[in-house]
Amino acid sequence: MGSRPDWPELPYEGWRDTLATLHLWTQIVGKVRLGLAPWVNHGWQVTLYVTASGLGTSPMPFDGESLELDFDFIHQRLVGRTSRGEAHAFRLEPQTVAEFYHRVEGLLASLRVAVAIHDLPSEWPNPVPFSQDRAHATYDPAAAQRFWRALVQADRVFKRFRSGFLGKASPVHFFWGAFDLAATRFSGRPAPPHPGGFPGLPDDVTREAYSHEVSSAGFWPGSAAYPRAAFYSYAYPEPPGFRDEPVPPGAHYEAALGEFILPYEEVRAARDPEARLLDFLQQTYAAAAETGRWDREALECPLGLPGRVRPLDGSRAETREGVPTADEPGPLLH
Repeated sequence: MGSRPDWPELPYEGWRDTLATLHLWTQIVGKVRLGLAPWVNHGWQVTLYVTASGLGTSPMPFDGESLELDFDFIHQRLVGRTSRGEAHAFRLEPQTVAEFYHRVEGLLASLRVAVAIHDLPSEWPNPVPFSQDRAHATYDPAAAQRFWRALVQADRVFKRFRSGFLGKASPVHFFWGAFDLAATRFSGRPAPPHPGGFPGLPDDVTREAYSHEVSSAGFWPGSAAYPRAAFYSYAYPEPPGFRDEPVPPGAHYEAALGEFILPYEEVRAARDPEARLLDFLQQTYAAAAETGRWDREALECPLGLPGRVRPLDGSRAETREGVPTADEPGPLLH
């Protein structure tokens, strides 16, 4: 399986130093978005998005104009563009977090964008101000590109999964605090106040993020506490019996994390990785919805098909993976 380019190898130990550096770089860019975009429910205004070449902010408002910042992992550069037609970039190469921070400041100045960046990492143990961090300086372009290629696959499958839900659902987006791609579904009911307590994350932010019941799934590349890339799924608040619900082979409930886990390698090694991942997403969501007594009939719909109107007759079929799909798709849109 080592030569499979669509689902590349992603061993945590092989790129952990680059991962740490890149994580902090994305936080600097993410904090630009935090400083410019109006607050959206659950902190969705701060996220990055998987793009055709890397990770990007999408348009951010400033002085009656728009700014975009994009990590381009194909050409290895950070690119800034404005709606005034200006564009500037610098190379992604081995450099300290402090150097990257100051280069972002210079990039913003060259684009004539004024924004205050909070100079401290979020959700990071023993944080050091970006402007003073000279310890993290490793950057392997090939490793960063492999991670982006894995994100492309996860993003594509998550977007298909998201199409099967009529209720409130988040975009598929990348949180630079925890360094994970995530997609969240909501039951529509408020949740009890979250206890907070996440290091480097204010409790009021956590409580606002978890103000309503959720089933959330995502992908992250691993950490020192869990050194392997994996897909995850959890419910907040966790309903009684949730962790005991059946899940696909290769997945399990990780009590230390409070989440169902499916290792990335299990997906990558599967004959049909997309079906394997969709099965995990659907079954763990169903575990949350069933044990949490969600109104599934009102909230769910067949998976969307490109160019086809969603049927309104409520008919559903089940694929062999247990993922809802359309029986008779509507007419092709022109």
